[in-house]
Amino acid sequence: MSDEELKALEKEVKKAKRIANEAASVLHDLIEDKLPDAYGELMGVAQATYDACKAWDEANKKFLAASSETA
Repeated sequence: MSDEELKALEKEVKKAKRIANEAASVLHDLIEDKLPDAYGELMGVAQATYDACKAWDEANKKFLAASSETA
């Protein structure tokens, strides 16, 4: 894998992590500030957070595997 491809994967991981952190922040704010009144939002926000974290995990695993191949 070329250095450019590896840098692109690293950028993808950073972007996925930022998105996951933003989703976690929304979940935190919901729990901290809106529950129990906004309980109807909980499943959707939790699923979005889970999906974002899973996307980060998959991107990170792909990057780590590519990194170990070039090392």
